[in-house]
Amino acid sequence: MRWLVTGAGGMLGQDLQSVLSGHDVVALRRADLDITDAAAVRDAVAGTDVVINAAAWTNVDGAETAEDAATEVNGRAVEILAAAAGKRLIHLSTDYVFDGTATAPYAEDTPHAPVNAYGRSKAAGEKAVLAAGGYVVRTAWLYGEHGPNFVRTMLRLAAERDTLDVVDDQQGQPTWSRALAQQLVALAEAAAAGRATPGAYHGTATGSTTWFGLARAVFAEAGHDPDRVRPTTSDRYPRPAARPAYSVLGHDRWSGTGVAPLPDWRTQLTAAMPAMLATP
Repeated sequence: MRWLVTGAGGMLGQDLQSVLSGHDVVALRRADLDITDAAAVRDAVAGTDVVINAAAWTNVDGAETAEDAATEVNGRAVEILAAAAGKRLIHLSTDYVFDGTATAPYAEDTPHAPVNAYGRSKAAGEKAVLAAGGYVVRTAWLYGEHGPNFVRTMLRLAAERDTLDVVDDQQGQPTWSRALAQQLVALAEAAAAGRATPGAYHGTATGSTTWFGLARAVFAEAGHDPDRVRPTTSDRYPRPAARPAYSVLGHDRWSGTGVAPLPDWRTQLTAAMPAMLATP
């Protein structure tokens, strides 16, 4: 198969290139392809068998004052990609399309109910992909060796501070970007084999924890005393954009595809940590 990866310069995009090493891949960064340019998108998509869209507006707080700009990238540009690629498109989305008020994992067919501008922009993109018969993969709490993320921040702060206060009232599924990249490739192969029908899938770790729990695990993996991390509440750190308090996603749609849900978040963190520690 011939693969196209958009957003190739990002954390997930770089992992996708690594996982697809040896395949026929065109990897395009933001400077290589403006996904809001319909003609350029049509040219880029032509002749490809799989399009994985990892390009996105990711500044959650910035979207509050620039919702139109966020929607241009996360909504209208995705509609352009969906029109060009159809069922060949695998599009990355987010837990932020849900409101975070659930008490059990969100099913893949749960209606959208975003609580911030970023979530609304991503929901718009999802609707376009699903209407075109493509694949949506929602992920959350993503970290990896390429680019800034929570795990990398905790490693830096462990070296700078004696103690650290981290919120303990938001629940989610820390997900290693390389493991997600492997799952996306497996989904594309399952789709090509007729085992995975178009629609929404959840690409998050199994199990769940809080940001406080994740921070303690990062400290422990890096050889630091996890008791240096102390719990606090979200109201101590007000942000422009509301955050879902519960971002745990279910994984039922993987059944029958031949692709397994991602491993437990703690197992993923242990596997990721050597690369995280080795990369400045």
